[in-house]
Amino acid sequence: MRIAGSLPELVEHRRALESEHVVLVPTMGALHPGHVSLIELARSVGDRVAVSIFVNPLQFGPDEDYARYPRPVSDDLATCERLGVDLAFVPSVADIYPAGRQVTVNAGPMGAVLEGAARPGHFDGVLTVVLKLMHLIDPHTVIFGQKDAQQLACVKRMVTDLNLGIAVVGAPTVREPDGLARSSRNIFLSRADRGLAAGLSEAVARARTESTTAGACAAAFAVLDRLAEDPQFQLDYATVVNPATFAEVDDSYRGPAVFVVAARVGGLRLIDNTTLSLSTADEAAGGAESR
Repeated sequence: MRIAGSLPELVEHRRALESEHVVLVPTMGALHPGHVSLIELARSVGDRVAVSIFVNPLQFGPDEDYARYPRPVSDDLATCERLGVDLAFVPSVADIYPAGRQVTVNAGPMGAVLEGAARPGHFDGVLTVVLKLMHLIDPHTVIFGQKDAQQLACVKRMVTDLNLGIAVVGAPTVREPDGLARSSRNIFLSRADRGLAAGLSEAVARARTESTTAGACAAAFAVLDRLAEDPQFQLDYATVVNPATFAEVDDSYRGPAVFVVAARVGGLRLIDNTTLSLSTADEAAGGAESR
């Protein structure tokens, strides 16, 4: 495995992969089984796998956990080596953000709702660093986890709008045995809060069984309302959105959709989602009668 800890090293190591189909897995490190699944998927769709490990300060708000975000770089590199990663890029903040920088990417309306409303500027920071990594590593394909569904949608929109010509692949969410979506932040959950956190996946699972917007929300809130009885659980949002725009949809909507939920559990912010295939309420009723 080639390790690039600086921009000159990246140029040298990337040149060695010039004729290959390179797949990039951007990460902030603290690699867990969810990241492992992304790297394994990358290996199956390309010739060479590049993994970036960079805790991006631009996507953290002033009151968020940038300083305490886990950074086990040695362990992460060992994981990459074990998985057969060809190139690991571990830049410094100065490498990615030169002094006096002024230009960033604006995520547009899609980046201003839901997670974007709760974390202003978050998706601007995500897209800025992703665009930089795409430019520096020059991959043919990039892979992101579906757990961060709004992030995935924003990246796809950026690639389309800026004519980048890079394939963007979404990988299924990997879950803990109790259903909780894998996240590097899960280590901060106390044992007592863990049960509440796992309730998010229960809400998502119930929403997944429904075929209308109203049905999905009602099924999820049957769980979320119970969780909210505990003061350690604070719901931020739970709604159904159009996957192409992340605009909320009503019960007249039909087609692919995403149920998204976010909550604070013991002060830790967690997100989850599931894809849906929706019909209108009348169509759902007709289908039930025909059965």
